[in-house]
Amino acid sequence: MSLPTISELKAQAKRLRTAVPVVDGKPLGHGLALELVARQYGYRDWNTLHAAAGNGPKVLLSLGDRVSGEYLHQPFTGEVIGVAAVGANGHLRVTVRFDEPVDVVTFDSFSAYRTRVTATVDEYGVTAAKTSDGVPHMRVRRLAS
Repeated sequence: MSLPTISELKAQAKRLRTAVPVVDGKPLGHGLALELVARQYGYRDWNTLHAAAGNGPKVLLSLGDRVSGEYLHQPFTGEVIGVAAVGANGHLRVTVRFDEPVDVVTFDSFSAYRTRVTATVDEYGVTAAKTSDGVPHMRVRRLAS
């Protein structure tokens, strides 16, 4: 089982605090919520889980991986049909074949569908290139197998 990113683990702790605001008659603090999340993943404490989640690449993609994400504001699911390391900074050039064509035009009177796309993503699966409104061209994440 691959671990979520540290920010996703912290978000889980925050959701836990919202769902269970009181434990043993006391408010559930952020620290205790982090400890409980760590135990859910089989770790003895938050520090151990944090070290296991690490600061390494968060998106390790391989040929054939099932992925989901957003491309030019449009949600997609698909399959990785190409992947290559780009430089020493953890970036990947990824080619995704979409399950359903993605319309990359926002006009009602015109459409342009793509069935696959190649993009360079960082270790979090996000492109540096952004649309005019500041949103990354692509976000991709591996689906659990």
